[in-house]
Amino acid sequence: MDFDKVVRKRASIRSYSIKKVKVERVIEALQTANLAPSPGNLPIIYFLVVQDYETIKKIADACRQYFLEKAPYLVVVCSDPKRAGLEYEERADRYIKQHAGAVIENLLLKLTDMGLASCWIGAFSDMTIKHILDIPDNINIEAILPVAYQYENDHTKQKTKHELDARIYFDKWKNKYQKPLRKVRMADV
Repeated sequence: MDFDKVVRKRASIRSYSIKKVKVERVIEALQTANLAPSPGNLPIIYFLVVQDYETIKKIADACRQYFLEKAPYLVVVCSDPKRAGLEYEERADRYIKQHAGAVIENLLLKLTDMGLASCWIGAFSDMTIKHILDIPDNINIEAILPVAYQYENDHTKQKTKHELDARIYFDKWKNKYQKPLRKVRMADV
């Protein structure tokens, strides 16, 4: 699929088909997610693939996102801040969040490209999810993403985004676009 089409098609899907997703497809999507830029190329993001139905139900309950129960897989995106902290000290948290966001977006776009559905879940009790999945205290949970096929009768589409014109500035904060004061000569290009 064309990249712009994938970006426009990606939406937060909450209705899932009973059609089974092969675990190999989930792993393929995770391989693409792993290509996201990372601070110092450090391997700080981990993926926990949950496929046990009872565990998925517990997570859905903990998140109060009951549509998760219909997904055959949940991907729990985690980070290990220790390595980034040693390298980047006070900026490590910022870099981890940036890296996690890039990984999650890569994953969402790849799932869309593969004809699969997902929804970025960020509201949950870290302590409860860590307890359910035996995740150590020193590991952060960044997001939970269901992986499924979209229910055939669900026609959810990406919500219309706010216009960008009021949020683009040039050279200084709140400086709106202005026509160039000088003409660009071919030698300047």
